[in-house]
Amino acid sequence: MHRAMTPHDFQDDIDAINGIASVSTILDVICRTTGMGFAAVARVTEDRWVACQVQDSIDFGLRPGGELSVSTTICNEIRDSGTAVVIDEVNADATYCGHPTPLRYGFQSYISMPIVRRDGTFFGTLCAIDPRPARLKNPETIGMFKLFADLIASQLDALDEMNGARTQLAEQRRMSELRDQFIAILGHDLRNPIAAVAAGANMLRRTGLDEKSEAIVKLMQGSVLRMSGLVDNVLDFARARLGGGITVNRVDTDLGPVLAQVIDELSAAYPGRRVDTEIHLPSAVRVDALRFAQLFSNLLGNALTHGAVDTDLHVSCTVVDGMLELAVTNAGAPIPASEIGGLLKPFARGGARPDGSGLGLGLYISAEIAKAHGGTLTASSTAEQTRFVFRLPLVEQDQNIATMLHSPSI
Repeated sequence: MHRAMTPHDFQDDIDAINGIASVSTILDVICRTTGMGFAAVARVTEDRWVACQVQDSIDFGLRPGGELSVSTTICNEIRDSGTAVVIDEVNADATYCGHPTPLRYGFQSYISMPIVRRDGTFFGTLCAIDPRPARLKNPETIGMFKLFADLIASQLDALDEMNGARTQLAEQRRMSELRDQFIAILGHDLRNPIAAVAAGANMLRRTGLDEKSEAIVKLMQGSVLRMSGLVDNVLDFARARLGGGITVNRVDTDLGPVLAQVIDELSAAYPGRRVDTEIHLPSAVRVDALRFAQLFSNLLGNALTHGAVDTDLHVSCTVVDGMLELAVTNAGAPIPASEIGGLLKPFARGGARPDGSGLGLGLYISAEIAKAHGGTLTASSTAEQTRFVFRLPLVEQDQNIATMLHSPSI
C-alpha cells in the first residue's frame, strides 16, 4: 500500500513541517476533537504524496517520509480543485460511495484541507481519516481545519523568510570579506605605484631639466596628485559606507601652515588662479591635521574646478561665536536649489557644471570628515557665489587670535 521514500526526497519540506512546533499539537487536537484515528500533514505535487508529519492511533502504517501513490488519493483531486473535501460516511456519501480511494485504504470518514502558501502556491493538505464514520460536515470542524491549514502555511512562509535572512547574513559576511580585500587593494596595490611615480618625478626635477622636460614632469606631478586624491577618496568612501566610518585623531594644531600647504599643492594644477585668504585663528585648534587638510583640499579643488576661471576665489578661516568656520567661496553659474541637497552625497557631481572629471566623492568625504570631528559642512549657492562652510565647535581650546592676512596667487 505504501512505498518507502527515496533518500532526501522532499526532505526540506519534511524538515520544515517538523520544525514547526505547533504541528504535533494541531494533529493531536484534530484527532481528539473529531475522534479520528489518523491525521497528517502531506506534501502533494502532481506525481507525489509524501507524509511530512503524522499522528496514527489506528495503525494506518504511514510514518513521516512515507509515501502514497498520489493517483490513489483524494488529495490529488484537492490539489487540482483547491477546495476541501469532507466526508462524514463514505457509504452514505453520494459522491464518494463508489470512489476507489476509500475502498483501497479502508476509511469511512475523511477530511482534507488544502495548505496554500502566501504566494498562492499549493503545498499540500492537512487531512484526517478513520475507518468509522464521524461528524465532520459542520462549520466548527471545517473552520478549525481551515484555521490550522492557514497557520501551517504562514509558519512555512515565516521559515522561508528566516532562512532568507540567514542567507542574506551569510552574503553580508562574504561581502564584508570582499570589502576588506577591496580596501587592502586600494591601500596597497594602487598607492604603491602612485608613490613610485611621484618619487620618480621628484628625482627627475632634481636633475636639471630643460624647459620642455620640466613642463612634462610638472604635468606628471599634477596627475599623480589627482590620482592620489581619487584613491584617497575611494578608500575613504569604502571606510565610511562599508566599514566603520572615517576616524580622526584630534590634536592641537597650528592650522596656518596646513592651509598654506594645501594651497601650494594645488597651485601646479591651476596656474594663474588667485585665492584671497582671510585667516584669524587661535594659536592652536584641536583637529586631525591630515583630515582637515583633506577636507580643505576637496573644497578648494571643487571651487577651482567649478568656479568661474576669470574671478578670484575666497578662503576664510575664522572663529565666530566659539565656532571654527572655514569657508571656501567661488563665483560662477549658480547651482540649482534642487541639486544643493545632493551635493554632499556620494557620486554627486552637480548637473549644472559637469566637467567629466573625478568620481563625485570629494564633497561627500569632506562632509564625513566634518561629521567625524563633530562639526558640519553646508553648501549654498546664489547668482553671485557658491559657498561651502565647515563649522566646528571649539571646546577648551586656546582662543587667543593670531592674525594672518595674505593673498597668494596660484
